[in-house]
Amino acid sequence: MSYLQDAPLGQTSEYVDQYAPELLYPVPRALARESLALTGTLPFRGEDLWTGYELSWLEQGGKPRVALVEVRVPCTSDNIIESKSLKLYLNSFANSRYADADSVREIITADLGEVAGEAVTVRIWSLEEAAAQSVWHSDGVCVDELDLTIDTFEYNPALLTTTTGEVHQGELYSHLLRSHCPVTNQPDWGTVVVRYEGAPIDPGGFLRYVVSLRNHQGFHEQIVEQMFVDLQRQCAPAKLSVLGRFTRRGGLDINPFRSNFEPAPANRRTIRQ
Repeated sequence: MSYLQDAPLGQTSEYVDQYAPELLYPVPRALARESLALTGTLPFRGEDLWTGYELSWLEQGGKPRVALVEVRVPCTSDNIIESKSLKLYLNSFANSRYADADSVREIITADLGEVAGEAVTVRIWSLEEAAAQSVWHSDGVCVDELDLTIDTFEYNPALLTTTTGEVHQGELYSHLLRSHCPVTNQPDWGTVVVRYEGAPIDPGGFLRYVVSLRNHQGFHEQIVEQMFVDLQRQCAPAKLSVLGRFTRRGGLDINPFRSNFEPAPANRRTIRQ
């Protein structure tokens, strides 16, 4: 991946603690989407929802502040923001002084929007505000306890099938999603939630498909788009949403959402986040 040869991911990095927007590194979305044959009009809309847990800066009087930052990047932006570069960027605020949290938010909003190539939405949460948020839960069907024998761990979208039955609205989810970073080969762990309207998706086939991604390489955003495309091609639902909530790495969690019918959900952490 020559486009990542200058990215900080997978390299030893110096931790800068004075504001340094030049640390941010863009990765063109088009490069990953070529392999999915996603050209022209996208079959989905959505966003990448980031939560940063390591944001700190100094008040004008020198006292440190800590907070969480939530970033929403539209999936239509030209670039994703390479995760380690975002970690380094957020850490660069640590010894810089600002009047208040809103000043920090405005700077982050401008910097990330410039790198992404489209306006982003940024919210800074105090620890009290973050603690008051409810934990994610689902009223759908968890497939993780199905009594299945699984004998393949190689990516296979053909495992996705539908069953006979009337068109209905359904929701399936699994906490067993694992994939690998295409640069470092480190495992990424997550929960995937699929909401749809169409022929019933076979829960056993869905579980086998999720497990087939266990050794598959892709950035978080690419994995969720891969799942959306595979579900659309194999099961042809009229309506489809895919949400991936990945556990944090480097003080960040990334939660891509893609849908052809509904807006992105609220940012509610899973128990592993």
